[in-house]
Order: sequence, then C-alpha cells, then structure tokens
Amino acid sequence: MARRRAGAGTALVLAGVVGGMLGLSFAAVPLYRVFCAVTGFGGTPRIGPEQSRSVSTRTIVVRFNADTSAGLPWSFAPEQKQVTLRLGEDQVAFYVARNDADRPVTGIATYNVTPEKAGQYFHKTACFCFNEQTLAPHQDMQLPVSFWVDPAIASDPSTADVTTITLSYTFFRSLDDAAKSGKLATAGPHVGPLVR
Repeated sequence: MARRRAGAGTALVLAGVVGGMLGLSFAAVPLYRVFCAVTGFGGTPRIGPEQSRSVSTRTIVVRFNADTSAGLPWSFAPEQKQVTLRLGEDQVAFYVARNDADRPVTGIATYNVTPEKAGQYFHKTACFCFNEQTLAPHQDMQLPVSFWVDPAIASDPSTADVTTITLSYTFFRSLDDAAKSGKLATAGPHVGPLVR
C-alpha cells in the first residue's frame, strides 16, 4: 500500500513537471519578444510608452527594405528607399503590398532593424507588423509605419558611428512560416495602433 502511494506521488510530481515544462514552452516566444522589446536585443526596436524628447540637429538616414517569402504570391516594396530625419523627430513611411494571385491571400509581416546595436534606439509608434493583412485578388494596399530615433544613439560610444539604420519587413503567409524561416527570432512585438 505504501509503495502504491509513493508511486502515485511520484507520478503526480512528474506530471506536474511535464505540465510546467509544456507551459514554459508556450510562454517562451512571448517572453522572448518582451525581453527583446525592453532591451533592444537582436536589433529589435525598443517598445514602450511615448516619451517626451528633444529633437537634435544631428540627422540619421533610415533605409527601408521589403521581402516576401517564397510561398506568398505578393509584391511588396517600400514607397521610398530612404529618409533622412533629425534624431528625435517623428517620421512616417509607407510600404505597398500587392496580391498578385487570382484569389484572396492573407499575409503577416515581421520586422527587424540593422545594425542590431541600433535597435534599442529605434522606436516604432505604429506599424502593420504581426497583424494579418488580407488582400483581394490583385489588390494594392498602402501600409504605414511611424517611428523616431532616440537622440541618445549619438552619445552611446557603441553606436556613435551609426549614420544609417535599415528597417526591414518580411511578409509571410503565417507566423509559423516566419518561425520556420528563422526570421521571427529578431522580430519584436507590435506596439501602437494596428493597421487593418
């Protein structure tokens, strides 16, 4: 009788350990995204509440890149190749997506910033990332992103040499496809109003 109770207790503890590990595996991606957003790790733009800030006289170039996964029949490109803005200044840029298929197709975008060390100073305040976009056959859609670059980038010795930042978006059919491609690891969570 004592052996049965000990065996049942061990089984219950093991079931709890397995359940806890399963729960942690589901929480890993959201926790990693939060970590990246707070620290700027992996080129992830920092995410947080709007801050009062000064606008510097120093400028920086932000380049725009657009990619589409092989499984998504879309054309996707930035409307402008780059902008020059003052540090601390709000900026809006636009991308355009087009469904080249003869049927409705849904896509979802991830993003990252390079060089990675600049990620913590690049602040997106609204974008279309991590939000499914469904386009009708041959439909075009304009997708805005608003952002600013923290003036502190100029006084940080590790980023004082950064004069150009590249904001890259990649559209996939789903976040699962993005995860399989390895592009999700450097992408941060969305903040601000969603574009539908």
